Amino acid sequence: MKSIGMIKMLMATVALAPAIMSVSAQEPVLQRVTTTDTVALGVGVNDIKMGRNGDMMSVKMDIDLAGTRMHGDRAIVYTPVIVNGGDSLRLTSVGLYSHVRWIQYQRDGEKPMGGSSEVSYRYSQRPGTYTYEDYVPYADWMSNSTLVLKREDYGCCHRLLDEGAVNLAKWREIMFAPTLKYIRPTAAREKTREIEGEAFIDFPVDQTVIYHDFRNNAFELDSIVRTIDVVRNDPDATIRTVWLKGFASPESPYKHNTDLAKGRTAALKNYIQKLYNFTGVEILTDYEPEDWAGLRKAVEKSNLDHRNEILAMIDMDMDPDVKEAKIKSSYPDDYRFMLRNFYPPLRHTNYKISYVVRSYNDPEEILQIMRTRPRNLDLDEFYIAASVLEPGSDEFNEVFETAVRMYPHDETANLNAANAAIYRKDFVSAERYLGRAGNSGEAIYARSILSAYQGDYASAKTQLEAALRAGIVVDDAELQTLMELIELNESR
Repeated sequence: MKSIGMIKMLMATVALAPAIMSVSAQEPVLQRVTTTDTVALGVGVNDIKMGRNGDMMSVKMDIDLAGTRMHGDRAIVYTPVIVNGGDSLRLTSVGLYSHVRWIQYQRDGEKPMGGSSEVSYRYSQRPGTYTYEDYVPYADWMSNSTLVLKREDYGCCHRLLDEGAVNLAKWREIMFAPTLKYIRPTAAREKTREIEGEAFIDFPVDQTVIYHDFRNNAFELDSIVRTIDVVRNDPDATIRTVWLKGFASPESPYKHNTDLAKGRTAALKNYIQKLYNFTGVEILTDYEPEDWAGLRKAVEKSNLDHRNEILAMIDMDMDPDVKEAKIKSSYPDDYRFMLRNFYPPLRHTNYKISYVVRSYNDPEEILQIMRTRPRNLDLDEFYIAASVLEPGSDEFNEVFETAVRMYPHDETANLNAANAAIYRKDFVSAERYLGRAGNSGEAIYARSILSAYQGDYASAKTQLEAALRAGIVVDDAELQTLMELIELNESR
C-alpha cells in the first residue's frame, strides 16, 4: 500500500537519532484473525473470534445448523481443531443424532461420539444457530495456528462413514514491544533557585520603625525568617541574594508614600542584617510608593456599588494624588470601605531568596534528595537516577512523575513522563503529558506508539511517518510490527 511504501522509503533515509535511553515496553498481545464467513460440510460459520487472555485461548463462533442434512440412521459430529504443523488440539464437539441413534445413546448410556464434553442434539431438535464458545489452556505452538472444522459421519456401531475438514481461520499473535525513547536533558551549568513570599508588616502611622510585637508583625517577620532558614539549613545550597520590595497604599501624598515605602523597605533590610551574618550575600531593595495594581485587583473582586466606575478611574493616566482624591470625592462611601478593608493589605513587602545548589552525580544520593528536597534537582539528575532503576517499577515511575511535577512546562520532562506512563499502560496520563511534550521526533514517535496501543492505527501511521522524517531510528522488527498492525487495520 502507498502509506506502507512511504514508511519503507523513510526507513532507508533516516538520519542518526540523538543519544537516548531506549526501553522496550511490556509486550501486550495484539491478535490477528483472518477468517472465511461460510464453509462447506453442511453448515455455515460466522463471526469467528479467537484470542488469548493470559493462559487461556478462547474460540467463539456462530454455527448455522439449519441447513445441515442428515440421511438415514446416522450421527454427525462437528469438531473445531486448532492445528499448527504436527501439533493439534480438538475442542468441544457439536453432535447431531438421528432419531434411532439418539434413542440408542440415551437407552444404552453410551458416550457421545465427540467425547464426554460434546454438546449433543437430536437432529430434529437442533437449533438454527448454535453460539459456540470454548476455552482451552494456551500453548506457544498455537501462535500462527489454523482453526479447522472437522465433520465426521457415523453409522451403527460407531462406524465412521465419512469425514471432511475445512479451514475456518488463521490466528497468530503480533507481539508489540515498542522501544520507548527517553531523552536525556541537558545538565544545568549552575542550578539557581528562588523562593518568593509576601509579608504584611504593620507600622505605626507615618513611621518606618519595625516593632516585632506590633499587631501581627511577629508572624509576618517569622515567615520571612522561616523562608531564609529553609535555604540556610540546606547544606547543598548557597544564598546569593535577598531581594526586598516595599509597597505603600495610595492614601496620603505620593511623595510622602515614596518616603514611607523606601524607609520601611530599608527598615526590613536592617532587621534581616541584624539577624544573619550574610557574608557574601547581597541584599537588594526596591520600592513602589503606591500599590495601585493591588488596589485594582481588590476592587475587581469586590461588590462595591460603583465598582466599574472606580476601576475606570484607577485605569486613568493621571497624577496619583489627583486620582486618589477623585475616587474619594466621587464615591465617599465606597472609599471609606476601601480605606478600611482594601488599603491595609497594600502596605506589604515582597521578598525573594535567590540561591544556587550543588550538582549530584550519585543515583542513590539523587533518590534521597528527591524524597526530601526535590527542588534541588535538575532534570538531568532525575534522568541519572532513573537510568539505574527497573523500567516500570514504582521507583522508576516516581522519578519521572516527580520530575514533571517539579518542571511541569518542560517538554523533555513531559516526554519522559509520558513514556513511563505508556510503559505502565496509563494511557490517560500519557496523553496528558504528550500534550505538553512539544513536537520533537521523539515526542511524535511516542504519540504514534500511544495511538497504536489505543487502536487508532490511522493516527499511528501518520505520526510514525512524521517521526521517521524527523530522524527517529526504529528497529526493523519493531517497524515491521507497526506496519503489519497498520495494514491489518486498513484491510478491515
